[in-house]
Amino acid sequence: MSQTKTTTRDMTKGSIIFQIIMFAMPLMLGNIFQMLYNTVDSIVVGNFVGKEALAAVGSTTMIINMLVFFFNGFSIGAGVLISRYFGGKDLKNLHKAIETTMTTTFIFCVVFTIIGSLGVKPMLRFMATPDDVMADATTYLRIYFLGFTGLLIYNMGSGILRAVGDTTRPLMFLILTSVMNIILDLFFVIGLHTGIAGVAYATIISQMVSAILTLFLLTSTNDIYKLVWKDLSLDPKILKMIFVVGLPAGIQSVITAFSNVFVQSYINHFGSSCMAGWSSYNKLDTFIMLPMSSVAMAATTFVSQNIGAGKVKRAEKGTRDAILLSTMITFVIALLLYIFAAPAIRLFSSDESVIEFGSLFIRTNVFFLIANCVNHTLAAALRGRGDSKGPMYIMIATFVVIRQIYLFLLTNYVVNDPKWVGFGYPVGWMCCCVIEILYYNIKWRKKSTDNVVTA
Repeated sequence: MSQTKTTTRDMTKGSIIFQIIMFAMPLMLGNIFQMLYNTVDSIVVGNFVGKEALAAVGSTTMIINMLVFFFNGFSIGAGVLISRYFGGKDLKNLHKAIETTMTTTFIFCVVFTIIGSLGVKPMLRFMATPDDVMADATTYLRIYFLGFTGLLIYNMGSGILRAVGDTTRPLMFLILTSVMNIILDLFFVIGLHTGIAGVAYATIISQMVSAILTLFLLTSTNDIYKLVWKDLSLDPKILKMIFVVGLPAGIQSVITAFSNVFVQSYINHFGSSCMAGWSSYNKLDTFIMLPMSSVAMAATTFVSQNIGAGKVKRAEKGTRDAILLSTMITFVIALLLYIFAAPAIRLFSSDESVIEFGSLFIRTNVFFLIANCVNHTLAAALRGRGDSKGPMYIMIATFVVIRQIYLFLLTNYVVNDPKWVGFGYPVGWMCCCVIEILYYNIKWRKKSTDNVVTA
C-alpha cells in the first residue's frame, strides 16, 4: 500500500481549485492525444489521399461515437461508484466494483465488435452517405471495429485510474501510442500506399497497445486498485448501482450522437466539399471541447469523492469553481480559433471550397461552446451525486428534440443553407444551458444527498 500516496489523489481535502486543475491538466493532455488518433487520420487522408477520403473519415465519426458514448456512460457509472468507495475508504467494495467493471468491459468488447461490424452498411446508408464516399467510409469503419476492443479496454482502465485520482500514467500511455499512430499512419499511407485502410490499421494497432499497457498497470500494481484476474466476477448489487448512474448517461450520449447523425445527413446533401469542411470543423470543435470535458470529468470525481466523504458543501463549491475554470479556458481557445479559422482548416485540406465551408462553420458556432461549459460541468456534478437521469432528460430534450425540430423547420420552411444547418448545434447548447441551470439549482437547494447512490 506504500504506493497509494503517489498514484492516487484524495480530493476530499486541500485547495479545491488546485485539486481540480491538477486532476484536469493531465486528463486534458491525455484527451488531446486520444483525439489525435482520429484527427491525424483526417489530416493524413485529407492531404495524401483526397477530399472524398477526408469526408469518409468525418462521416464515420458519429457512428463510432454512438457506441463509444454508450460505453462511456457505463464508464461514468463505474467511475462514480469507485470514486465514492475510494473517498469513503471502503476498500472491500472498491475491489468488488473494479472486478465487476472489468468483467463487464470484456463482455462489451465482444458485443460491440459484432454490432459495429454488422451495422456498417445500414448506418452509412441511413446517413445518406454519397456514392463517392461510401466505399472509403465502409472500408474505414469495418477495419476500425475489428480493433474496437483496444479502445474499450483502455477507456475503462483509464477510467478506473481517474476514479482514484491518477491521471498521469494514462497520459504517458497515450503520448506513446499517439506518436506510434502518427508514424504508422505515414508508413501505411505514404510508404505502403494503402489509402484509407492504412490509417484505420494504424489506429487500431495503437489503441490495442494502449489497452495492453493499461491492463499491465492494473494487474501489476500493488496499489489499492489492483486488478486480480482470478477475482473477476459480476457482483449483481455493484452492477446495478453502476447502471443506475451509467445507463442514463450512456442512453443520453447515444441518442445525442444519433441526433448528430441526423445533422450529418443534412450536411451530406450539400456535397463532399461541405462534408469535408464540416468534418474538419468537427475535429477542431472536438479539440476546443477537450478542456471543458476534462474539467467536467474532474468535477465528477471531485463531487463523488466528497459526497462519499460526506462533504456536500465542498462538492458544491468545487462545481462552481470548475464552471469558472472551464469558461475561461474555452473563451481564450474560441477567440484564437475564430481569428485563425482558415489556417486551422488548412491543416486538413488545401481545397479552397473545403476551407471556405470549414471556416464558415467555425466562425458561426465557436463562441456558443461557452454554453457547453455550463452544460457539461453541471451534468458531471449531478452524476457525481448519483443523479444521472436529470442530465439525460435535459440533454435529450435539447440536443435531440429541439435540435431536430429546428433543423426540420429551417430546411423545409425557412432556408436550406449550410451555415444555418450547422447552427443547429448552438441551438441545442443554449437551450440545454438554461434548463440545466434551473434544474441544478433546485437540486442543490435541497442540501441533501437524496439522489446519491449508496451501497
